[in-house]
This record gives sequence, C-alpha cells and structure tokens, in this order.
Amino acid sequence: MSLSRKRAALGAILIAITLTPTLPAQSIDNQAAQQEPSDSSVEEAITHGVAAFKSGRFADAVRHFKAAVAFDPSSNQARLYLGVSYSYQVVPNLNTPDNLATANNAINILKQIPESAPEHLAALKQVATLYRNTSRFNQAKETELQVLKLEPTDVESQYAIGVIDWTQAYKNAVRILATAYLTDDGNGNTKLNISACQELSGQNSSLVQDGIDHLTHAIDIKPDFEDAMQYLNLTYRRQADLACGDDTKRTEAIALADQWTQKAAFVRQKKQAHSAPTNEAP
Repeated sequence: MSLSRKRAALGAILIAITLTPTLPAQSIDNQAAQQEPSDSSVEEAITHGVAAFKSGRFADAVRHFKAAVAFDPSSNQARLYLGVSYSYQVVPNLNTPDNLATANNAINILKQIPESAPEHLAALKQVATLYRNTSRFNQAKETELQVLKLEPTDVESQYAIGVIDWTQAYKNAVRILATAYLTDDGNGNTKLNISACQELSGQNSSLVQDGIDHLTHAIDIKPDFEDAMQYLNLTYRRQADLACGDDTKRTEAIALADQWTQKAAFVRQKKQAHSAPTNEAP
C-alpha cells in the first residue's frame, strides 16, 4: 500500500473516531510525553499521530499533528486531527480553568477549518460536542443547528438538541420548584402555585416544544432510537408542568410520556431478543 493510500485508510479510522462521544484523557508515560516528534514529512506526522491517537496517547498525537500543521499549514486534515486530539483530553462536565482552556484550544483550532473544506462538517460536530461537554448549551445548540443546515438527517444532532432542550428545561423547573420548597414529582407538579407555574411556562414552553420536535425528527430518521424515546418521555413530563391548573392538558402530556416509555421498552426487548443466542440443534 502506498503512503498516500495508507494515509487515507488511517484518516478514515480517525474520522470515524471523531463521531464518538468525547472521552476523558487517559494517562500517558511522562517521558514519552516530553519527547519531540521526529517526523520528517506531513504524511509521516499524520501517520504517527493517528497511531498515537488509537493507542490513547492523545498528548503524543497532539505533538505529531502540530508537526503536520507546521509542515503544511494548509492541511485541514491535520488541523482536524489536531483539534480532535485536544478534544479527547477534555474531561466532560469538569469546568476547571485547565479543562476549559484545553476545550477552547480545540474549539479555536477546529474553527479555523473553512466551510469549503470537506473536513468542515466533522469539525462542527466536534465543536458542538466540546461545547456540550463544558456545559455551554446555547453554543452547543447553535452549532448543532449549523450541522443540520448541512446535513438535515443527522440523527445525532437532532437528538443532541432535544437533550439540550430537556436539560435546560429541567434546570428551570428544579430552580422554580425550589423557590416553593418543592421537588419534581415527574407528573406535572400540581402543587406549584399558579404564579410560579406561569413563570415556568414562560421559560420552558419554547424549550419543551423544540425538544419534542427534534427528538421526534430523530426517531423519524432512526425508528428504533431508544434513547430519543426515553428523552421524549422526560420532555413530555416537562410539558405536563406547563398545564397550570388545566388537568386535561396535564394528563394528556403524562399519557404521551408513558406511551414513549412503553415504546422504548418494546424497542429494548426487541433488540435483546435479536441479540439472544439461539438454541439450535447441532
């Protein structure tokens, strides 16, 4: 296999890895971490960087991909791989200065990839993940919407927006319930007074509807998407909060939530049945 074809094969592996959720950084050997890469070309730097990445040595991968960018500043492939390697050193939901600095470094590198480049879509998806993993939900949602403009059937972006909407709506609900010394009962929170309920409705109505729309689109694209069904259950329970004394609306929302719970259970059972070993005679 020629070097250019080998690069393409290794590049395909790394591109596939970029579409998985960001993972915490793994420990690496300190001595190896301090070694300067001895790459002699952009091709060699990318090859070594991919090998380091696949081995979980993300700091080593960063050094190799930095070398690749230095060899060829116009290489969007090298820049994508560099940004992704930084991304995999970000610990989700850890908002320390160092962790945020690493995330911002990755975001800045990935945003340098122009819209005309084939790598732009993968870069956008990684940026959205970084924003989400550092609790910057508005920026994450905005970036996922950019992904959907380019790829409307991207099921993960549809799902991610639905999850973000539910997360923000849930936080709003918990905060307003706490002011009334209540906790979420998951069934419409009928003990919440009308004034507080109207405040919650003002904050959550658009979030809830947007979440329902995107999660429904995700299931339209992927009919057996169990996780999206579970979040539809949770989002309809947030819709039940907004009935504000209208028990018909509340019970309708809870009924829809229960239906999605049942559908998710059916999908899960069906998957388990398909994956169960068969007892065929030898």
